Amino acid sequence: MAGRTAPFSRFEFMIAWRYLRARRAEGGVSVMTWISLVGITLGVAALIITLAVRAGFRAEFVDTILGSNAHVTVYSAPEEVVPGSGIYSSLMRDYDERAARIARVPGVIRAAPIVRAQAMVNFGDRSNVAEVFGITEANLRTIPRIANPETSLGDIDQFGDGIAMGAELARELGVGLGDKVKLISPNGAKTPVGTTPRVNAYTVTYIFTSGRWDIDKTRVYMPFAEAQSFFNREGGADEIEVDVTDPENVDDWSDALTTAGGPGTMLWSWRDASGSFLRALSIEDNVMFVILSVLVLIATMNITSGLIMLVKNKGRDIGILRTMGLTEGSILRVFFLCGAFTGVIGTLAGLAIGVVFSLYINDVMSFVNWINGGGVWDPSIRGIYELPAKLQAKDIVKAVALSLGLSFVVTIFPARRAARLNPVEALRYE
Repeated sequence: MAGRTAPFSRFEFMIAWRYLRARRAEGGVSVMTWISLVGITLGVAALIITLAVRAGFRAEFVDTILGSNAHVTVYSAPEEVVPGSGIYSSLMRDYDERAARIARVPGVIRAAPIVRAQAMVNFGDRSNVAEVFGITEANLRTIPRIANPETSLGDIDQFGDGIAMGAELARELGVGLGDKVKLISPNGAKTPVGTTPRVNAYTVTYIFTSGRWDIDKTRVYMPFAEAQSFFNREGGADEIEVDVTDPENVDDWSDALTTAGGPGTMLWSWRDASGSFLRALSIEDNVMFVILSVLVLIATMNITSGLIMLVKNKGRDIGILRTMGLTEGSILRVFFLCGAFTGVIGTLAGLAIGVVFSLYINDVMSFVNWINGGGVWDPSIRGIYELPAKLQAKDIVKAVALSLGLSFVVTIFPARRAARLNPVEALRYE
């Protein structure tokens, strides 16, 4: 009785490696091996790049939202100004007290009363609509993406002497630092003959870049007291912007913020504003993973074709090895290793290409943009200015595990076929 050898012995690796290095007479096997190798490499690289880009896009999207907007906005339900008048207002008269109570809630790092309205911005013969935020200079400094000196122009210390404007809005209007723009509000002074538009001129003292095109194109910051006067909010505020320590779990603060805000308090979080988009991103991530997984599966199926051809070409060798004492298990492992080698090498090559491509994604996009003459990445559509990529260990592990798993599974059928080959039948016509 033939002695049994330990699984995956050295000679099994040696035989499998020799079979992969097909001679010219077995060129078909060699071609199929290279096709499998290239297919797996490209499939794994595409999967890693896609996962990195999707993760980077979500991270950049969330970071620009949280870096430029409140995590939670606290506002009041409309109340009748004078009982029986039929006139309702949601203006907060006790905004200082509310902000102080909210700031004392554990986990709250910022509570800033603001005046929020829309106005027409005019400079020369150019006009645009802007969303105006009335805010104090101290609170403006606490907004990370807005108060970033590396991406902004001007001195935030001079905010009290004028207004701050988004870079895209300034570009469209042709405005620079020190220029005076007109703000026009349709809800101006109330006179016996009706409400007249209010027009004031303000000096642009600060131009910011938040990282989000839609914010930079529409947002203007104005000193809080000036905004109260300009938009008829004397003695009141529209909202209180709140930031918390863990914005991903912002809903955990809902009860505490509602209690601290007092009767009539209502909340609107960043998840309420962007939750549907983030859910759509998650669904798209899952769909893209499934689609690219199918591509990897198709690439690994070429391993099966190559191994079937290899088994057919090596029928005589299998018969000789069996008569020399190799067991069915050894034969199975030899041909399993043939397919596994292809899967492992292709996966490692795809991993290297995917990681390098992801790390230099901006350089690649710049080259593609240059080839196409510009306009490949439109921030007005995607909201952010560049294509981000974020490599995550879990994504890399998923891609590598998928590729190796499929590569190992598809080799089992042809390897079993080789192991069950009758040595007498294999040598009968040799």
